[in-house]
Amino acid sequence: MPQSALPTLLSAALEAAARGWYVHPLRPGGKASALHGERACPRAGECAEAHVKWEQRATTDPDRIRAAWGAGAYNVGIATGPSGLVVVDLDVPKEKNGKGSSDAPNGATSFLALCERAGQAWPATYTVRTPSGGMHLYFTAPPGVHLPCTAKTVAPNVDTRAWGGNIVAACSVTPNGMYEVADRAPVAELPAWLLHRLRPAPTPAAAPAPLLIPGGATRRATVALEREAARVSKAPEGQRHHLLLTRTIAIGRFVVWGEITKDVVEEAFGAAGEAAGLPAAECRATIRDALAYSARTCRARETA
Repeated sequence: MPQSALPTLLSAALEAAARGWYVHPLRPGGKASALHGERACPRAGECAEAHVKWEQRATTDPDRIRAAWGAGAYNVGIATGPSGLVVVDLDVPKEKNGKGSSDAPNGATSFLALCERAGQAWPATYTVRTPSGGMHLYFTAPPGVHLPCTAKTVAPNVDTRAWGGNIVAACSVTPNGMYEVADRAPVAELPAWLLHRLRPAPTPAAAPAPLLIPGGATRRATVALEREAARVSKAPEGQRHHLLLTRTIAIGRFVVWGEITKDVVEEAFGAAGEAAGLPAAECRATIRDALAYSARTCRARETA
């Protein structure tokens, strides 16, 4: 991307931040974050104790924004969750094998059908047109509501971006063209009918936990933890981080089910990771992320 685009992109980032939206740099001409990932983390600065992900590093601080975009013509990403946004992404279906059009309805058609089914008009709100001809409809999330992202579960070619999600801001440019504001209307509140569709299904009541053995853990959780920790401690170089992450996620379900305590799991895998040669700080950060992932994704005991 030419440096001549820098003033426009910097202005777009500052404008978004002035709205209270948390921004982060995307790769020039692309849609992926330009911030370092966990594997390339220098473990310095704000990542000194543990890797900090892009969603937490997104900012509204004008000085940080000027410093970031002063280093290059980065596209502008908006972390929707911290920004209090829910963005509805209406896609245009890709062509089949490069020939003809897809049979799937485009996102705008699907969304209009949802509006009509709810007995509501198409909402007037801030809208960005994408280079492919799709649209991003911006909405404010209700206070205290923590919505996840969705991918084509609401309707064909309709995705949503909320917590954990990133959206490309207006004025960003890709090889296919520019993201342009199509409607400068104020950002509307998320319609109640759409909020109802986006709320996660309630978690089924958990089945009674198996009887605990002395030490506050079930026998199966204890045996599983010992087995998986042993695998991690013997992991060869190049597989250590991956095994620590995946094996902790596997055991995390027992923490969610109340069959073993979190501190016991953290201690066991921490010792195993260090025995394999990983730094203590990396072990703690990996274990923390793995257990958090298990807590978000674990199924109820009776359905597992």
